[in-house]
Amino acid sequence: MREELLAIIEKNSRFDLQEMAIILGVEEVDIVNELAAMEAEGIICGYHTLINWEKTGVEKVTALIEVRLTLQRGQGFDTVADRIKKYPEVKSVYLISGGYDLMVILEEKTLRQISTFVSEKLATLDQVLSTATHFVLKKYKDHGTVMSEDPDEREMITP
Repeated sequence: MREELLAIIEKNSRFDLQEMAIILGVEEVDIVNELAAMEAEGIICGYHTLINWEKTGVEKVTALIEVRLTLQRGQGFDTVADRIKKYPEVKSVYLISGGYDLMVILEEKTLRQISTFVSEKLATLDQVLSTATHFVLKKYKDHGTVMSEDPDEREMITP
């Protein structure tokens, strides 16, 4: 039941408990207990609302910042990531493979705020060797949800 329950709430955390119980063939109290247990175990870490900010008129800039590190003796990736994740501007931090070591995701109101964060906070850390900042221009799909239903403007090719 646990995996199925997680799959349901991952798509919609507001799903009705009674409906979940019916779908999974269990009692509603079992759903409540299982959710509480997974929250206590740290499996469920939070509940979030996915917002399409483009439709609100609120200015938001999202940046994906690749960070290359040079590790010092006794300090690993976790030590640096723990320091970076404490900044309130940081939405996510990931250890990644490839040419960079960490991916840091920020959301701010302006490009300047992102730039200031990178130059004054991130790049000044002793372990940071280099950064590459990428700005999100448009979200087509986020967390499995299609963000815009724009019609497909490609020409159809017929044989």
